[in-house]
Formats: sequence, structure tokens, C-alpha cells
Amino acid sequence: MTDLPLLVLALGPVLLAEALLARYEVLVYTAGWRTLTTELPEGMPYARGADPDRPPAAYLVYLDGIGKRRFRDTRDGGQLVKALLAGAPELRVLGQVQPYSPLAHPLVNRPVWEWLRHRIGLLLFLHNVMQIFVAADRRYRPLYNHAVGTQIAGHLRLAGYQPDSGIPVVLLSYSGGAQVATGAVEELYTRLRAPLLLITIGGFHNGANDLTHAHHLHQLTSESDWIERVGIWIFPQRWRSFRRSGWNRTARAGKITVHRLDPATHMGRRSYISPEEELPDGRTHLDRTAETVIALIRAHRGAPRRSPVHEAMPGHPPRPS
Repeated sequence: MTDLPLLVLALGPVLLAEALLARYEVLVYTAGWRTLTTELPEGMPYARGADPDRPPAAYLVYLDGIGKRRFRDTRDGGQLVKALLAGAPELRVLGQVQPYSPLAHPLVNRPVWEWLRHRIGLLLFLHNVMQIFVAADRRYRPLYNHAVGTQIAGHLRLAGYQPDSGIPVVLLSYSGGAQVATGAVEELYTRLRAPLLLITIGGFHNGANDLTHAHHLHQLTSESDWIERVGIWIFPQRWRSFRRSGWNRTARAGKITVHRLDPATHMGRRSYISPEEELPDGRTHLDRTAETVIALIRAHRGAPRRSPVHEAMPGHPPRPS
């Protein structure tokens, strides 16, 4: 206990500095002092999966959680993306978008952050956590949404997406990636006029973004995911009493479907994307999550809209929405 005040005193200046730095990037972009970059490392494709010379069934953009630091990394080493590509070869999958950088600059490409990575790795996660709260802040949210929506649209175009083509764009997000995904909807619709399907996995977001132009949102969640529940508690726009919030308007329109993936946790050995922990039916958590996502995307094509929020029972395939 005697160390707690010292820890708070040590973290205080760090948190303040991070809060200021997180706002700096979106303000620099908005002022036009720096521009977005869409350049990828040599040899890295803008999308994987379906033949780029033929229209795919859908384009899927994966927006990872706060561990995202470079173009290639994900919290599970890319295993979810690999499972989606293996199970749904008809998809074109993009995993390189930087959801926590309005300028699309990976942290590991910045000399200062590379130095910190080898000494204070926690700061890399703290940086991305702060970016989530900047994206949720009503003062910066429109700026952040515009920046990251523009980034996603640019990568989709480079991956072959043609505006007005009618091909669905799926925004698959994990944890804090849901804040970015929900915020990108309006910009993507404006730039691409694409049918937009959102799938959140343990989504941590404030519920304030306008989802009018999203066809549907599928919420993959679990009773054991306390981090997602914290997000619901701390953001009033997720409370039912805030009826005019973007989230609650979308729910009343019958455009949110909840799918229970109990007993998955937000992270760790029993996480939604764990390749180790097995379910009673013999599948791993990773297998079940990937199969659920694929089933939802396939059901989305041409499926009639369902009403009101419903829940798919654990272990059962999700119903089309």
C-alpha cells in the first residue's frame, strides 16, 4: 500500500503527457500540417484473399484493439485474419489500417516510440488507450472520425474497391477498434456509398456515433467480458435512458443484434480469439469466433432486415439479420 501513492505520482505526469500527445496528432491532421499516408511496407499487399481481378463477396477491414502498433501485428499474431481467409476465400481482407493514428503512422516507425518499446512497453498501450478517449471526446470526435474514415476509404480504394459497386464493406473490430469502426461509418458512406456491416468483438465504444448509414451491427459479447461492460458503464450514451444517442437510435431501429459467445473473456487464455481454450463441442474460441463472423457476413448478403435486438444462444449459429 505504501507504494501506491508513489505509483500514482509517477503515472500522473505520464498520463497528462499522453493525453496531450493523443490530441496533437488529430489536430495536426486537421490543420493540414501533415497528411495521411497510405504507403505500405515493400511487398505488403493492400488486401489478401479473393482474386483482385474479380469482385469479391465483400471487403473486410479488421480494426484491432489497443495492442496495434504496426501494419502487420495483431493481438493474436494474425490468427483471426488467417482463420477468416481460410474459412471464407470469397472475402478481400484488409488488416493494415492504423485505428489509433489519425495520420496512419504506426508507432514502431517513430524513433521515440521504438526507444520506449524496449524500455517502457506499457506506454505503447497507454498511447492507444488515450487515442480511444480522444476519438470518443465530443470536441475531437468529428475530426478523428473524418481522419480515420478517410484512411480506411483510401486503403479500400487501393485494394480495388469501386464506389457505388454495391459490394458490402464489413468493419470487423476488436475492443477499442469499435470506437473507430462506428466513427468511420459516415465518412465511408460519403466517400464510397458502400453497404456497411459492422461486427464488434468485445466492443469498447461510447455509443455516440451516428450509425444511420450502417446496414446492421452485430455485437459479439460474453458475460465474462468485464472490459466491454466497463465501456457500457462509463459512457452514458450506451445507457438506455439516453434515447437520442446514436447507439440507442440504432437499437430502436432494429439494427443491432447481440450474439453471446460465453464463456469467452476479453483477453487471455479464454479470449474470443484464443486458439488454445476449447469449447464443449471441441472447437476453440478462435474457431467459434471466426465461424460466427463468416456466417454473419454470408447471411448479410441479400438477407431481409430483422427487427429488434435479439440474442443468439451460445453454441448455436447466429441467425441472419
